[in-house]
Amino acid sequence: MLVEDPDQTYENVLAEIQSFELPIEATLRSVYDDQPNAHKKFMEKLDACIRNHDKEIEKMCNFHHQGFVDAITELLKVRTDAEKLKVQVTDTNRRFQDAGKEVIVQTEDIIRCRIQQRNITTVIEKLQLCLPVLEMYSKLKEQMSAKRYYSALKTMEQLENVYFPRVSQYRFCQLMIENLPKLREDIKEISMSDLKDFLESIRKHSDKIGETAMKQAQQQKLFSVILQKQNNVKFGKTIYINDRIPEERNEIVLKPVFEEEDENEEEVLTVQDLVDFSPVYRCLHIYSVLGDEETFENYYRKQRKKQARLVLQPQSNMHETVDGYRRYFTQIVGFFVVEDHILHVTQGLVTRAYTDELWNMALSKIIAVLRAHSSYCTDPDLVLELKNLIVIFADTLQGYGFPVNRLFDLLFEIRDQYNETLLKKWAGVFRDIFEEDNYSPIPIVNEEEYKTVISKFPFQDPDVEKQSFPKKLPMSQSVPHIYIQVKEFIYASLKFSESLHRSSTEVDDMLRKSTNLLLTRTLSSCLLNLIKKPHIGLTELVQIIINTTHLEQACKYLEDFITNITNISQETVHTTRLYGLSTFKDARHAAEGEIYTKLNQKIDEFVQLADYDWTMSEPDGRASGYLMDLINFLRSIFQVFTHLPGKVAQTACMSACQHLSTSLMQMLLDSELKQISMGAVQQFNLDVIQCELFASSEPVPGFQGDTLQLAFIDLRQLLDLFMVWDWSTYLADYGQPASKYLRVNPNTALTLLEKMKDTSKKNNIFAQFRKNDRDKQKLIETVVKQLRSLVNGMSQHT
Repeated sequence: MLVEDPDQTYENVLAEIQSFELPIEATLRSVYDDQPNAHKKFMEKLDACIRNHDKEIEKMCNFHHQGFVDAITELLKVRTDAEKLKVQVTDTNRRFQDAGKEVIVQTEDIIRCRIQQRNITTVIEKLQLCLPVLEMYSKLKEQMSAKRYYSALKTMEQLENVYFPRVSQYRFCQLMIENLPKLREDIKEISMSDLKDFLESIRKHSDKIGETAMKQAQQQKLFSVILQKQNNVKFGKTIYINDRIPEERNEIVLKPVFEEEDENEEEVLTVQDLVDFSPVYRCLHIYSVLGDEETFENYYRKQRKKQARLVLQPQSNMHETVDGYRRYFTQIVGFFVVEDHILHVTQGLVTRAYTDELWNMALSKIIAVLRAHSSYCTDPDLVLELKNLIVIFADTLQGYGFPVNRLFDLLFEIRDQYNETLLKKWAGVFRDIFEEDNYSPIPIVNEEEYKTVISKFPFQDPDVEKQSFPKKLPMSQSVPHIYIQVKEFIYASLKFSESLHRSSTEVDDMLRKSTNLLLTRTLSSCLLNLIKKPHIGLTELVQIIINTTHLEQACKYLEDFITNITNISQETVHTTRLYGLSTFKDARHAAEGEIYTKLNQKIDEFVQLADYDWTMSEPDGRASGYLMDLINFLRSIFQVFTHLPGKVAQTACMSACQHLSTSLMQMLLDSELKQISMGAVQQFNLDVIQCELFASSEPVPGFQGDTLQLAFIDLRQLLDLFMVWDWSTYLADYGQPASKYLRVNPNTALTLLEKMKDTSKKNNIFAQFRKNDRDKQKLIETVVKQLRSLVNGMSQHT
């Protein structure tokens, strides 16, 4: 390994220091780090190097010294000329400064004028930029003062989008920008206030709006009806054929529900004429411009729903007058007419789905209200007016596109209630007719009276027609009155069926069903109640039977009457038949039964007058007075029965005879009657003979042979048995079909015989001393024993 020379190393270090290419720290560190005493040696080398450089500098200075001396000498020569030049320059400068002062002043003036001119130009430019902004803002203020809020919002948009960006650096612009939101809020509040005023206004005037709309719908309907009638006349169609309906009947549909306020009114008002919708339009446009349209829609719908609930809430006494119903309907129509107008003239404020939902809610409430309040209506005229209002109400809203089928379904419920009120009303009418009737045949003095009655009631009887005047019709005054009232009921029922958009078949079915209810319920009930009244006697009952017979015959004319109204043939498969036949038959049967009952009651009254001396020894030789009075009464009453159907009179006569026979038999067998003498039996036999003579006299024609006498056969056989005292034959033939005393019951004979036995004992105290009386007493005892044995045997057999 070679060892480097230290001197050479120091030379290299010095060369590096003088070159300034390497960092001096590293170079010096290499000197001190190589060997000891390096510092001293290096300093020695450094001093030697400095001495060499000093020598070179000195040589160079010596070389250039003469030139330096020469330059100094030249400068000293020039200094004098320089001082002169300085003086001249100073003088020239002074004179130039003096001469330029005026120019400087003028120049400064020119500069100042140029600056002013530039500033003026700048101001003009800025003012020209600001003036449109100020003009637009002034225009905005004018629009706000004039309440042109929609235009004001458009002006605000132009200011914000076009004008304010140009002058945004100015303070007044910032103030304007800060004021715009407040103006928008003011516009929102003002427009909302206008909307609230509008909602309050239409709430107050909804009834007027609805009334106008319903009046227009009614006028349109009347026009259609008149046009249809003209077409019917043109093509030769007619509805009523034989039974001409009075002119006022034809005007049932045409009777206006709303009276015309001004007959000379030429202009037809619309909803736009009655309501100023501009607040809604303005508010909608304003909120649309402000981007808050949804808030406005929600508020409007919410408020209108609240108003709908208020409108749908009826007054508590609405059912008392038709005005209450009319006000209720007009308010609802007015509400939905406004909503329909809003739907068609605005986009999105209300939708069809919203109006349908609102209508369905309202319809459910309306139906519930009408169903509840109509149930309180007892006047058929009020129910009919309610029906007409509902029809106009439904037609009006149907014209605006709202479904109303449920309303017509409700009308069928109200129709049933209307029929019920009619039935109640006609029940009173029938009662009044029955109360005013004299229950006597109608007297006819001349042909004019006869035609008057025939025009009211379809009476046809050739025998009566052949009779000369004066004459009598078999029915009483109530018959034509009832017939007329039944037709009036059909008219009244037809009133409700009109305008229900139903076919002629359905109307025919409605009329027939309601007429059936009138006949089967109302008239039938009135007849039955009349028959049961205490003051109605046998004569009245007979007349009632005759009346029901003629009313029954008139039912076919009522069917023809309905057919002429509806043009539906009775031969149609589904045509409902009138049940008048069964109604009058039932009433007639009830009257017949009441005749039988009252006749029996009258017989009982006579029988109660009987005053037999059951212990008499000999009969009076003639029938009892009470029985003769009874027979005379029966003869007179059966004379009245000549106008009754034959079977009715025969049944009444047979019933009376049977009841009389039963009453007489019960009189003999009365448990309170303890003793009967033979004289009493003989007297009783005389009364029975009178009864048999009455039966054989044929008080009512039509009986065959001795049919009526058979009513007294039980009494006759029993009395014959006691009169002839033929007990051996009775006991021997008992139970044989050919027995002479077949109708005598052993128990009955035993009861009567025991009463006679007790009488025999009491009246013949000394009978035991007379042989004949002893034998008779023994015979009675023997017969009693045999009858008891027979009765006991029958009991055991049974």
